[in-house]
Amino acid sequence: MRASARERRAFPLVPRQRLTRLPFGDLPGRRRGHGIEVIGGRPYEPGDPVGAIDWFASARLSTARGGDEFVVRDHAVDEAPRVAIVVDRRPAMGLYPAPLPWLSKRDALREAVTAIVVSASSARADLALLDFAGGEAWWLPPGRRERSRLVLERESDETPFDAPEDSLERAAEFLARRRADLPDGSFVFVLSDFLGPAAAVWQGPVASGWDVVPVVIQDPVWERSFPAVAGVAVPVAEPDGRPAGLVRLSRRQVDERREHNESRYARLVGDLEDRGLRPVVLATSDPLAIDRAFLEWSEERRHGRWAR
Repeated sequence: MRASARERRAFPLVPRQRLTRLPFGDLPGRRRGHGIEVIGGRPYEPGDPVGAIDWFASARLSTARGGDEFVVRDHAVDEAPRVAIVVDRRPAMGLYPAPLPWLSKRDALREAVTAIVVSASSARADLALLDFAGGEAWWLPPGRRERSRLVLERESDETPFDAPEDSLERAAEFLARRRADLPDGSFVFVLSDFLGPAAAVWQGPVASGWDVVPVVIQDPVWERSFPAVAGVAVPVAEPDGRPAGLVRLSRRQVDERREHNESRYARLVGDLEDRGLRPVVLATSDPLAIDRAFLEWSEERRHGRWAR
């Protein structure tokens, strides 16, 4: 059952490093100002609000110096992040429609975009979207007004899955020319099955200061592994979803396919992690499970396990 955007649970956008950009956001930055996170203290100055006084620190300092001393808390100003979503719309990402008993990548893709949109809106982030449906770049530059609605409309079932096979490479090149729109620290969520050699292309953006988050969407049974279907007539489809007939595999062919798929997935995750890119792996189109996957990613970031 599909959950509406209002029913979704936002995950925190936890950056690798502090931001130095727009004020009035939800992420702690490098500059001192109004915010939630305390980054230090300083002596009280005339005009400081009484509510900013750290009474425990003031008492300790007064005791040590034998006089009245007041310490004021300094906070990091809360910054507004920018979030760009890169959607891979190759034909293979449109698989597998109902009633096939496999992961519907198009549904998982849509629900993942919804999760990111909800979280970006919660963080008051500027939101952007890029895909190559139709063979040309469709770019919605960063902004807040109506961006959530426009992104969700773009990710409806009416947008085709006909992007070229090198969509991710094109996306990296396109965004590299949009540095004014996406400064250092911008989140770039890249949604794809990553079954092509596309992991290395994002090393440049990472080195340039973007916070790239790969979202890997693969069927856990047929793409990350392979089931025991030796001797069984299995229906297969063309990349555009058209039926291609039945295939009967031997036990040896099944074993080789399973070994290939499992090693391919292990190499993908290992390659991304070696490049400092902790992937969010999605093996379902269930909205609540997708929300949990993003929340787990946030918690790992929050505890510093994947900080740069």
